Order: sequence, then structure tokens, then C-alpha cells
Amino acid sequence: YTYIKNKLAATETVHRSLARKWIVMLFMGTCLLYCARMTMPICAVSMAATFNWSKIDSGLVLGGFFWGYCFTQILGGHVSDKVGGERVLVISAASWAVITASTPLLSYLGSHTLAVMTVARFLMGLLQGVFFPSLASLCSQRVVEGERGFLMSTMHSASNLGTLLAGGMGSLMLDRYGWESMFYSTGFLAGLWALIVWQCFLKGDVTPKQMKTRKDSQWGLSRTRWLSLFKKPPVWAMVITHMCMCSTSYTILSWLPTYFKESFPHASGGVYNIIPWLIAIPSALGGGYVSDFLINQGYNVASVRKIMQFFAMGLSSMFIMALSGSISFHSAVIFISAAVGVSSFTSGGVSVNVQDLTPSCAGALYGFMNMMGALMGLVLVSVSGYLIEVTMSWATVFSLITLVNVTGLGIFIIFGDARRVDLEIYSQDSVL
Repeated sequence: YTYIKNKLAATETVHRSLARKWIVMLFMGTCLLYCARMTMPICAVSMAATFNWSKIDSGLVLGGFFWGYCFTQILGGHVSDKVGGERVLVISAASWAVITASTPLLSYLGSHTLAVMTVARFLMGLLQGVFFPSLASLCSQRVVEGERGFLMSTMHSASNLGTLLAGGMGSLMLDRYGWESMFYSTGFLAGLWALIVWQCFLKGDVTPKQMKTRKDSQWGLSRTRWLSLFKKPPVWAMVITHMCMCSTSYTILSWLPTYFKESFPHASGGVYNIIPWLIAIPSALGGGYVSDFLINQGYNVASVRKIMQFFAMGLSSMFIMALSGSISFHSAVIFISAAVGVSSFTSGGVSVNVQDLTPSCAGALYGFMNMMGALMGLVLVSVSGYLIEVTMSWATVFSLITLVNVTGLGIFIIFGDARRVDLEIYSQDSVL
């Protein structure tokens, strides 16, 4: 008995050690993902001057990413559920690393630079679209319930860090080495990450095995009808709430620099472009830690998810509405930093809820959620631009963001849950 107990303890220690290494590598991968994603927006002004692009041309190139990003969400999650999310992550990372590094070469490949760059950006979106669905699949298969919030919040903070690093690299490298250096650097680093993960984590037998707490039959949801899944109120409540959360985040990210530039023209751009995202990094980590702590202390998982989502959508909306009045620059920075910071609590809320409800197909369902969130984000960003143009008032946009947030939050509080629903569907199909 003592031998078996020691053996199990040693195995658990090895598993946790490998899990920590995976968290570190996934943190770095997410950071590099956002570095590569932000490279084109950062270099867009310099590239427009080089290739004589208009604002419409630049918008076409930048928008190509989001259209590609929508297409592979479900496919990436489905494949990850079947073959393992870690392999999909590495293969996709190696692919978009090559595209990133080769972008400067492609830009001088003939006279149709605009078309080539738009296609390259579209392919970048296609390949990066599988990342977060694969991450959701990996998390549902390898991470226990009481640790998922911290993992997802860690990845959320990595995305903020990646955005900051891209901006910092751009400010240092654009003037000294040209816009091409940004693509070469981020592409090389991403390729190096993919190579390290492949050699050290996937090539041998060092990856932690999937959790054995589930019966194999529970992973057979792919043979059931997805329509049955969406008849479950907690599932569509989760999807709608995620759509609302993504769309408001995209809108804030897209229009925040314009708001500050028009409202406070003499303010330093480095302040409002950096401070909110610096605040978001520890806030995301703290939110994930708190959610996991509450669950491990015995609190109801569904209640914890709803509490975290209240902070992410409810409290953040209060700070956003505070921007509608006549306020000083420093107050505006404080309010938007607080809003962005608490919105990161969604990593312990609806963003991880898919792993509670449907761990057997978490990747595919998260892909669907992310696809719908990206599409709704495109719509809300466009509508916000129209409202700004017509009303000449930022209060209208902030009111729209609040309305969308409150709607999603209300649906999640009323219909959200954290009990597995894929097992119920499996049982019904077995009886049939």
C-alpha cells in the first residue's frame, strides 16, 4: 500500500511539473501570437507610405485578418478535440510564423502589393483562428476544474503582454531598422517557440497524459446532433454572453485611441495606449486565482462563474458609462483602465464555462463561440463608427457598449450553469 501511495504521489508530482512547464510555454505562445497579430497594425502607417496606400487600402489589409479569423474557429476546435490541442497549436504557430517572417518578401513580389498583403493577412487570420479553440480543448482535457480559471486568465494576461511588447518593439525598431524588421523578428521568435515545443514537449513521451477521470464513452459527443446541444439553455446563454463580451472588447480596443485623441488632443499617446493593458495583466491573473480559489474552497462553480462575469461586464460598464460626462484626462485614464482591468475577469467566467458544460467538445464549441464573437465584433465596431459620425457624441457609443454588456450579463445570470450537458445528450442518444 505504501509503495502504491508513493508511486501515485510521484506520478502526481511529475504531472504537475509538466503542467507548469506547459503553462509557461502556452503563456509565451499566446504572447507571441499577439505580437505577430499586432505587427501589421503597427507597421500599417509605414507600409502605407511605402506603397502609397489610402486609408481604405489600409483598412482592407487590416480587415483581412478578421475575415480569415472567423473561418477556422470551429474546424480548429473540432480537430483539437480529436487529435489533441497541443499539436494543432504548434502546427498552426509554425505556419503563421512563416507567413509573418515572409511578409516583407511577399510585399515586393510583383506590382499587386495590396492584394498580396490582404491575402497574407487573411491567411494569418485563418491560422491564428485555431489557437484559442485549441487552447480550450487542451485545457478541458488536461486541466482539472479548480485550475482552469487561472490557466485561461494567464493566457488572457499573455495577450495583453503581447500587445504591449509589439508596441514597444515597434517604437524601437520602425525608425531604426524599418518596418520589415518587425515582421522578421516576430516571425523568427514564433518559429523558435514552435520548434522548442515540438522538440521538448511533443516529439518524445514527456507530455502529460489526458485526465483519466472520464470514461471513454463520455468523449463520443461528436456522433450526436449539435442541435440537441443548443437546445440546452446554459449553452446558448454562454454563447450569447461570449458574443456580447467579445464585441464590446473589440469596440473598446478599436475606438479607444480615437476617443482619447479627439477628446484630449494634447495628451501623450503612450499613457492611454499602455496603462490600461498594464493594469489588465495582473488583473487577469488575480481574477483567475480568485475564481479557482473559490471553487477549491467548495463554492458552487456556476455561482463563481456568474460572479466573475458580473465584474467583467457589469462593473466594467459602470466605469465605461463614467466616460460619457465631461471629465479630465487623468479621470478618463483611470476609468478606462479600471474597465479594461475588471473585464479581464471573464477568463474565470464565461470564457472557461465551455469546459464546465461540454468538455468532450470544448474546442469545437469554443470555436463557434469565438467565431460568432468575432462576427458580432465586426458589426458593433462598424455601428459604433456610424454613431460617432452621425451623433458626434461618444456617449452614444458608451451607452451601446453598456447595453450589450448588460444584456449578455442578464442572460448569463438567469440561464447560465456549470453542470455538464454533453453527458445528458450522450445518455439520450444511447437510449435511442
